[in-house]
Amino acid sequence: MESYVSTSDDGPADPRERRRLPTISGASSHAPSWKDRHWTSRSLHRVSDGSSHAVAGVIAAAVIVAWVLVGLFYNFPTWWATALYATTASITMVMTFVIQHTQARQTAATQRKLDELIRTSATANDSLIALEEAPDQHLQALNELTLADRQWTV
Repeated sequence: MESYVSTSDDGPADPRERRRLPTISGASSHAPSWKDRHWTSRSLHRVSDGSSHAVAGVIAAAVIVAWVLVGLFYNFPTWWATALYATTASITMVMTFVIQHTQARQTAATQRKLDELIRTSATANDSLIALEEAPDQHLQALNELTLADRQWTV
């Protein structure tokens, strides 16, 4: 992961003045406000960060190989499959909530950033701010208007 370091306290006037520096391994990639979030949110994000590592895939493959080898050694008793199904179902259920939480939070943050860009742009349509909260009819009307604009310009 890379981070940007500015050469001045106010930030560079020209974005090309930024230097890319590698993030130190083990250093937190979270903002200082990370500690203000609820402990459950931080925990879910830690699980998500850990499970998205390439090493996690290697560990999962190693556990599966070990599971099969031990199963071969014991001739796959009936409890073996039951334990496998219960374990995978539990992990799947937990990861569903982890993914849902992290994606919802990231989507909300992205929407707020886009709203801020619309707000600061002089030529942008301010009615698009918080559009994700609009009723379905409003979204459909905007979609039809956009399609009509595209056909007019082509």
